[in-house]
Amino acid sequence: MEIMRLDWKDAAATMLVAAVVVPYVGYLVRGEMPFIQDPRGMAATGLVLGFAAAALAFRQWFAPGPMQRTALLAGAATLGLGVAALWTENEILLATFLGGIVVTWALGELIHVRAHPKAHPTPTGPTAAGHA
Repeated sequence: MEIMRLDWKDAAATMLVAAVVVPYVGYLVRGEMPFIQDPRGMAATGLVLGFAAAALAFRQWFAPGPMQRTALLAGAATLGLGVAALWTENEILLATFLGGIVVTWALGELIHVRAHPKAHPTPTGPTAAGHA
């Protein structure tokens, strides 16, 4: 069984994305959340936390490869959607923006997992102890 290695940046980016998605779900259910009373507040929260999550992958932003270019394009489009959602307070733009954050995060994680070799478990059984 192979285990993928994730680092602190993966965990931090995941927590930042969750810190956007969880309040958005609460906003959809209740109509507001603490510190978030309208679409503009939700868009601002998404922009700040989404940018922080993207900043963790700064070194990979301009790395060569089709997956990296796709992630960069998705991130740029998501940023545009976030600014538009902030400006217009449009609920559809807001939902698309939050979806874009999740898609961009997922692409980043996929790139990271593919770029780093997987850990190889220590063999167990008779051969592990030097017995043949």
